[in-house]
Amino acid sequence: MKRNTQLALQRGALLKMTHLAAINAALDSTFDPSFREVDRHGVITEVNADLLTEGTTREALTTYAVGYNQGMFDADLEFLAPSVPVGRRFSYKTHNNTEAFYASLTDDLRPIGSDFKQVEYTKEEVEAKTSNRGLQIRVDADQVADVPNWEEHYTGMLMRRLQLNKLRRAIAALSAAAVNTGKTWDTTAGKDPDQDVNSELIAGADASGVNSNRIAYSPTAWAKRLLAHRAQNTAGGFASAGMSAAELAAFLNVEGVLRCDARYATSTSAKAQALGALVLMFNAMSNPTVEDSSNIKAFYSMCSNGQKIQVHRWDVGAKAHYIAVEHYEKIAITSTLGIRQLTIS
Repeated sequence: MKRNTQLALQRGALLKMTHLAAINAALDSTFDPSFREVDRHGVITEVNADLLTEGTTREALTTYAVGYNQGMFDADLEFLAPSVPVGRRFSYKTHNNTEAFYASLTDDLRPIGSDFKQVEYTKEEVEAKTSNRGLQIRVDADQVADVPNWEEHYTGMLMRRLQLNKLRRAIAALSAAAVNTGKTWDTTAGKDPDQDVNSELIAGADASGVNSNRIAYSPTAWAKRLLAHRAQNTAGGFASAGMSAAELAAFLNVEGVLRCDARYATSTSAKAQALGALVLMFNAMSNPTVEDSSNIKAFYSMCSNGQKIQVHRWDVGAKAHYIAVEHYEKIAITSTLGIRQLTIS
């Protein structure tokens, strides 16, 4: 019986590791068919790495890009996938923490003449490397001849797209690893969105042994939460609807609540919410390491200039200016345990 239990636990751990590996492998794809080499003014394309050298590096634009990286989506990115500095090739630990929660009424009792029971704690070590990611843009000299600070403008355009790409990868990773539950938050009597979230937090803690400490709402999920609370027409409902993100975090006993307002283009005339209609609940530590038990991490390496971001600028012929922005990154799910997701309708 004991051996069967051990085999079942081993099979369960293997399935979890296989699922985790599949999620992380999907994130390593660097080709996007929408990024085609188009030699036109203002068109963003994949970086031609063969053209990038130390001589094309522009420190002033890199300084601008680093400052830009600290705005826009940076706070959302650190919330959803905290960054961890590593070398280009590195290893990190994945966590199946069942062993940390083994407990028995008797297994620590040492019979006379015997040794203490020996226990083991295992972690899988994964070998990985950060991927070089970047975009470039061609700028026609005549289009910017009288435009001040045009280099900063186009650098900012590239930075925004790179950050949004990274944000979408982090959301996709968490969503793929999460246990999903559908909920309807509307004007029906008896709806309590905060209790729905709290129930998922408890279920996640029962699975992982650790309370999720972060919750991210899409604008749609946040709006439907307000609608459902206000529709109850009670003092408690109005009080709940009036909570700020910080107040809701305190009420749910988590470190932080994020309303992620980021959107991306789905066509020339439509945008989609990066978080769709989701509420994501997960555990992530501030200033994580390669070994802590956070569900998700954004590993990054320094570029050849010693910074997280490197900007290149070069000319081709008399009229073509090029700007490229690059960085090194790997977003990874390091533990699937306890990640929960509500899909709101």
